[in-house]
Amino acid sequence: MGKGFFQVPTAVNEPIKSYAPGTPEREAVLAQYRAYYEGEVTVPLYIGSKTVETGNTRSMSPPHDHRHIVGHYHLAEKTHVEQAIANCLESREAWANLAWEQRAAVFMKAAALIAGPYRAKINAATMMAQSKTIHQAEIDAACELIDFLNFNVEYMSQIYAEQPESAEGIWNRVEYRPLEGFVYAITPFNFTAIAGNLPASAAMMGNVVVWKPSDSQVYSAKVIMDVFQEAGLPDGVINMVMGDPVMISDTVLASPDFSGLHFTGSTEVFKSLWKQIGNNIHKYKTYPRIVGETGGKDFIIAHPTAHPKQVATAITRGAFEFQGQKCSAASRVYLPKSTAEEILGHVKKDMESFNKPGSPEDMGNFITAVIHEGSFDKLAKYIDQAKADANATIFAGGGYDKSKGYFVEPTVILTEDPKYTTMCTELFGPVVTVYVYEDNDWADTLKLVDNTSEYALTGAVLSQDRYAIDQATKALQNCAGNFYINDKPTGAVVGQQPFGGARASGTNDKAGSAQNLLRWVSPRLIKETFVTPTDYRYPFLG
Repeated sequence: MGKGFFQVPTAVNEPIKSYAPGTPEREAVLAQYRAYYEGEVTVPLYIGSKTVETGNTRSMSPPHDHRHIVGHYHLAEKTHVEQAIANCLESREAWANLAWEQRAAVFMKAAALIAGPYRAKINAATMMAQSKTIHQAEIDAACELIDFLNFNVEYMSQIYAEQPESAEGIWNRVEYRPLEGFVYAITPFNFTAIAGNLPASAAMMGNVVVWKPSDSQVYSAKVIMDVFQEAGLPDGVINMVMGDPVMISDTVLASPDFSGLHFTGSTEVFKSLWKQIGNNIHKYKTYPRIVGETGGKDFIIAHPTAHPKQVATAITRGAFEFQGQKCSAASRVYLPKSTAEEILGHVKKDMESFNKPGSPEDMGNFITAVIHEGSFDKLAKYIDQAKADANATIFAGGGYDKSKGYFVEPTVILTEDPKYTTMCTELFGPVVTVYVYEDNDWADTLKLVDNTSEYALTGAVLSQDRYAIDQATKALQNCAGNFYINDKPTGAVVGQQPFGGARASGTNDKAGSAQNLLRWVSPRLIKETFVTPTDYRYPFLG
């Protein structure tokens, strides 16, 4: 059978649909949302060729309508996790040995399915499960996931094409083997695209995966599995289990065949897993790869030359889109005294134009609900504390109500203390804290930005002074893995801004790039000599 050096289609970013009134995509996603809302779905475990219903279930409700049940998902026992691991290992040889172009075709087909017949389904599921507006669902569940799949295929082909030089009479070549064993993917609630990408990127490189989605994202995780199955992903390559996270992780990390962790979630959980892997290191057949993105205390700093309306828009969008539940969301802001009042005036005007927080089905809503009651209660506690503290004031917002949904008003806190608790603590909600600095303290404020937080994920500087931009870019080089100039600190696009941060924000392996995919292969160098020597003597011996 003839073979060739295959060139994959050039990846391009998926166009974002507008969902403006009267558009067909708007009608389609609203119809699908209503069908999901009025129906009830059951989400099983996906183990090998089986969908397993354990009988031990937990209900699923929209965060914006938490008394309404839209389905149930089944919880795994330890034996189910062990079965998932066993199915991974049984499936590994066939999947690892499948020609790379066949693996590529599976994930390109998955991208095409999401772009087409599954677009309304995956967006409506994300609106339902994670309370995203249609725009936030579209840029995440549809466009970003499509981009992850298509760009990663292109990066995979580039990795395989990267080969060493060969001297005369020698042929050097590198094969990029999948890891020996299986990969454990743990994904968060806030991005359906991340939930799909973490298991898929490892699987694309020939690995097999045990995937544990967030309890708060299971509804849309099922759609991801539906897509992968229809795309032809073989049984056992990605096994999805839900249940007690400690039990699942303990079981996975106890396996000698565990070979890698692909994680997005909280810093404390990631550190705990890293420690657990270290404690188990003598059990493993190989040193596990550990890749994680955890969170941030992301900043905006405005120079006195920055345009006030531009700064205000960066704050409004950067802090409040998706209720501030992005790892990259702006949550601490540094404003110069000369323009702070004007900037905050624009922010307040923006906030006054928001509808009252409500359901994403109402497409007039810019703000919906936070993910669950635990998040709501945490945010309410910090808002109440700011109301009581002498060194903080609520400039705008500050209301909350969980009677129907977990609704927290977008809130701006002003503080005179640059190390006030909400300037330092990751809140993961629609709360932003502002500190006003003296204009001539610009250089010192840059140092303050750098040393205030343990995180280093995203940050933004706004200025019309190129010297100030250069100064900020250098001073803040270690406190933001993704640094934005004259823009908000959110909205990284696959293929354009590879995403990740360092310090307590993670390993900075840049999701949406070849750098990330390289973590899921173990290269083997093969040197072939065509005329093999027959005498040990070198010329220097005479």
